[in-house]
Amino acid sequence: MGLLDDIVLSPNEALQTECEPIQTIDREVKKLADRMLKIMYAAEGCGLAAPQVGVLKQLVVIDCDYTGKGSKKNPYVLINPSIVTADGDPRDFQEGCLSFPGISVSVTRPSHVVVQAYDLDGDLLQYEAEGNLMAVCLQHEIDHLHGVTMVDHLSPIKRAEALREYDEALSAGARPGETEVEE
Repeated sequence: MGLLDDIVLSPNEALQTECEPIQTIDREVKKLADRMLKIMYAAEGCGLAAPQVGVLKQLVVIDCDYTGKGSKKNPYVLINPSIVTADGDPRDFQEGCLSFPGISVSVTRPSHVVVQAYDLDGDLLQYEAEGNLMAVCLQHEIDHLHGVTMVDHLSPIKRAEALREYDEALSAGARPGETEVEE
């Protein structure tokens, strides 16, 4: 299936590894960001972190405005992102993940987040989101850079249940970008 085959699936070790900061924003980094955006759009996802394509670097791409083929693209590339503030009322959100095709799980996260990251020009930018998909996506993708996945936020019982559902979904042929809402 081409680009979707580049997505690392759980339980790959890359998804549990702390990623290295990017020292120089060079042609390699720009090529990686471009490739990651192509993969994310092909999977119709809203975010992708470098370890999800097997690269242990602190790079994230996000586009919460993209809703599928033909819709407007509004991509963000975040290099060495860090969460400056994560507060606000905790909020439950059904999260899916391109590295866990076939499932979604309810994760509780702070509703407000402020993130600092460099863009491809080397400029330090600040992103703020509250109570929306962007707030969730920023936290979810930055977690990936620290070896944390959505199922790591679940209780042991819920984690075991989600992983069983994930194994069943994989056995049934689930591909990145496919989620099924947990009942």
